[in-house]
Amino acid sequence: MSELYTNTLSEVAAKLRSGEVKAVEAVRACLDRIEATEPKVRALITVTGEEALKRAEAMDAQGPDASMPLWGVPIILKDLLTTKGVKTTCGSKILEDFVPFYDATAVTRLHEAGAVIVGKANMDEFAMGSSTENSAFFQTGNPWDVTRVPGGSSGGSGAAVAAGQCFAALGTDTGGSIRLPASFCGTVGLKPTYGRISRFGLIAYGSSLDQIGPMTRSVEDAARVLQVLAGHDPKDSTSVDVEVPDYLAALGREDLSGVTVGLPEEYWGEGLDAEVEAACRAAVARMEELGAKTVPVKLSLTDYAIATYYIIAMAEASSNLSRFDGVRFGYRDKDAEELIDMYTRSRTKGFGDEVQRRIITGTYVLSSGYYDAYYNKAAKVRRLLREDFEKAFTQCDLIAGPVCPTTAFKAGEKMDPLQMYLVDIFTISLNLAGLPGMSLPVGLGRDSGMPVGLQFMGPAFCEADMLSIAECLERSLGRMSMPEL
Repeated sequence: MSELYTNTLSEVAAKLRSGEVKAVEAVRACLDRIEATEPKVRALITVTGEEALKRAEAMDAQGPDASMPLWGVPIILKDLLTTKGVKTTCGSKILEDFVPFYDATAVTRLHEAGAVIVGKANMDEFAMGSSTENSAFFQTGNPWDVTRVPGGSSGGSGAAVAAGQCFAALGTDTGGSIRLPASFCGTVGLKPTYGRISRFGLIAYGSSLDQIGPMTRSVEDAARVLQVLAGHDPKDSTSVDVEVPDYLAALGREDLSGVTVGLPEEYWGEGLDAEVEAACRAAVARMEELGAKTVPVKLSLTDYAIATYYIIAMAEASSNLSRFDGVRFGYRDKDAEELIDMYTRSRTKGFGDEVQRRIITGTYVLSSGYYDAYYNKAAKVRRLLREDFEKAFTQCDLIAGPVCPTTAFKAGEKMDPLQMYLVDIFTISLNLAGLPGMSLPVGLGRDSGMPVGLQFMGPAFCEADMLSIAECLERSLGRMSMPEL
């Protein structure tokens, strides 16, 4: 098997541009790696090997194109981004055989940049979960220890990158679903500002929360993918028309002098595993050695974030998923006797337990008599949470803290839904505020031997500064190694 899969995206892109490596070689290296690792990891729902090789052969026939920054680079997509002619399931039986007739804008931009799509990644059904145990098809294993979860809901994307099945993957982050699997799998995961990347073609869970972002093996790789994806899209009413900076040009800073990092006491206290705290504090100490100043900040509404998030997210899910009714597309029960019976049977058999739980809860909080008590109140708290962040950013440039209180846990360990919801306690506030964040691997837990991610959070559209600071720290700490499989 070619060892090309051990390269970063930036390294293989340079080799492809120079002609040292052919596009077909890069694709075959990833397909060989998929074949070798999938029996253990099970990261992918669909492998598009034949189509990928055909595209790579056509690209090689024309030669490298300097105008395409991702020319010939194999990439994997989370399976809720629509792909023309390729099955898109959302990890759900209700869309098990759904084949879209158009590409999501993010997919179109990858194609235009020369990327080659080699597969669609497993995920929690309709992005509802934190461990990829809610997929309707199978569970994905963490490449560092396949008995542990890869995080969710973009667990397949995180596992695929960590296992070397691709050079980057796209995930989506509704309440931490990029940052959590990035932390658990030892990859870089970036959740951009809401509106930074077009959501057109993203099958929605929570429309005011979902955001597409890259999962990669280095900060530079994340910057390269973000450069391709970022920018206004007239097809998406939530896409923001603001200038896209040069993310790559922002990299390469020598130190962190002049940077102030806020440490919220709510993220560093009770409930944080000792090995996670040790790895994250060591990374913060390295930032101080590089010249950064640290200050305490308050995010006093953190305790209210989980309740607020799940009220809003479930309400939006109940609305978004009402379209899957067995009439227009998706699974339809053949034994139904009349219309209402068809709706009931199709949705009961097509949706899994967690999705049904969230639809029912969301419908309840939007119902007459409960809207003001729950949804309206949650919307007000959401505004206060954003004000909390805005106040904190008057004292610092970025906020830093753990991504999750623990490292990756064993599959089946957190079957209680409330336990699982608490896994997202450090990530969901950022989605409610619509702000950017990322996970940077900063070491392995001294007891578990599993990756630990440090989370950066920043003001709206500060991705260039965030990537610059993270890349400086990454160079000082050294990049995370790949797991042995």
